[in-house]
Amino acid sequence: MVQGRRGLRGGMDRLPDRAEVAVGPHPAVATVRRAVWDAVSDIGAGRLVLAGCSGGPDSLALAAALAFVGPRLGLRVGAVTVDHGLQQDSAQRAKHVAVTLSGFGLDPVECVRVQVGTSGGPEAAAREARYAGLARAADRCDATAVLLGHTLDDQAETVLLGLARGSGGRSLAGMAARAGRYRRPLLGVRRSVTAAACAALNLAPWNDPHNRDPAFTRARVRHDALPALEQALGPGVAAALARTAVQLRADDEALTGWAEKEAERLRGNDASLDCAALAALPSAVRSRVLHGAAIAAGCPAGALSAQHVHQMDLLLTSWHGQRWIDLPGGVRARRRCGRLLLTRQDEDAQQPIRRWEGTGGRERYGCRSEGGAHHS
Repeated sequence: MVQGRRGLRGGMDRLPDRAEVAVGPHPAVATVRRAVWDAVSDIGAGRLVLAGCSGGPDSLALAAALAFVGPRLGLRVGAVTVDHGLQQDSAQRAKHVAVTLSGFGLDPVECVRVQVGTSGGPEAAAREARYAGLARAADRCDATAVLLGHTLDDQAETVLLGLARGSGGRSLAGMAARAGRYRRPLLGVRRSVTAAACAALNLAPWNDPHNRDPAFTRARVRHDALPALEQALGPGVAAALARTAVQLRADDEALTGWAEKEAERLRGNDASLDCAALAALPSAVRSRVLHGAAIAAGCPAGALSAQHVHQMDLLLTSWHGQRWIDLPGGVRARRRCGRLLLTRQDEDAQQPIRRWEGTGGRERYGCRSEGGAHHS
């Protein structure tokens, strides 16, 4: 209790110094903790929540906040770090991060090694491998939720990348605050705040050199494109892009829900889709059905653009016997017998060559031709 100049005994005391009047955590620490509290307060006591942590400032501040908040909500709290194996000392780095996380009191702490492929480019391949590793760890630990450290700045970069790819409203909606078991508490928090939180807690985050490597598109957006936009348009561009994502998220979720119901209705036993019924849907719903079908067939989400979806759409709305569409991740979309099929290219190559009974005739097995024999 601070008494000002007059103490409890009525005498004149010295003014309290700053250390004595300061209460509570550093504002940056409090901001991150509040964001985590809001994200997990609906989870039942006794459930396990994991923090995905690379050791960078965003995810390290997130993990420290979960270690503080979780027990106060009756939650069990742990963490998972993913070793992508892309750098010479990655295994040692992952072990160091795991030790740090254990020091926060997080338990269990999972250290997962993944194999990064090449499909969709290096960034998309690393992301796909990372989420696969997180999913394995969550399944193994029976975790209710996995928290991810994406910030407002990451959201702005995602929206800008989507605009550059021409990926449409889905990309403008950015990353969801919640998607299945994954939750992103820090989408309203700036990267500068997580860095300040780490400094206030005397944490030493690891700054991944890939985040500054201009060979990676996101690094160029972060260090070149967004600063150039801020310089040309004034401050607040990142926040404006993130607000755009929030405003469009509700619309996207409603349309996506509609599309999921239609996909279930139109999907055949072989996962093919009814072309005529699909073509009759509104464009915004149809494009989401196609996007979801391509992802389900194996396309990396980050590599699938609006142009890819548009090319698939032409198989439905402007059909004139055109050939198949090759999509990222080795997926092939083709129209056959009034159905849209999405298969792996290697599987498609193993299909037997079908013979046709004349131009526009029937296939030997009774399926009407939709294009020349080279489309089979």
